[in-house]
Amino acid sequence: MAPDPLSTTFAALADPTRRAILARLATGETTVSELAEPFEMSLPAVTKHLKVLQRAGLITQSRQAQWRPCRIEPAPLREVTGWLEQYRQLWEQRLDRLEDYLRELQAQEVQAAEVQAKASPVRKPKHRESKK
Repeated sequence: MAPDPLSTTFAALADPTRRAILARLATGETTVSELAEPFEMSLPAVTKHLKVLQRAGLITQSRQAQWRPCRIEPAPLREVTGWLEQYRQLWEQRLDRLEDYLRELQAQEVQAAEVQAKASPVRKPKHRESKK
């Protein structure tokens, strides 16, 4: 059974080198050699990373004479964003409810402190006169 596209995308994004390659491609189309420059790895190793990104649909490569420029493909990233958005909304709702609950607790504490302050008035200490 082949993995679903979202799993393939997440697997491709799991590697920091591939994320760095995507970050570089976000600035525009570039060649494989230019992509490989900042990495301390061989050109074949970078090519393997590019193949993973291609299989996930995150990049495409074209051919222009001897050059093979790469370009980022946003569609799989939009799918990831859509999937994550559901959970972002869920967690925002939960955090909003937690914030409301904490405000409620704080208000109760303030009320309890006010009631306690009214119930037990502050007594001034009696001064003893010293006998000389």
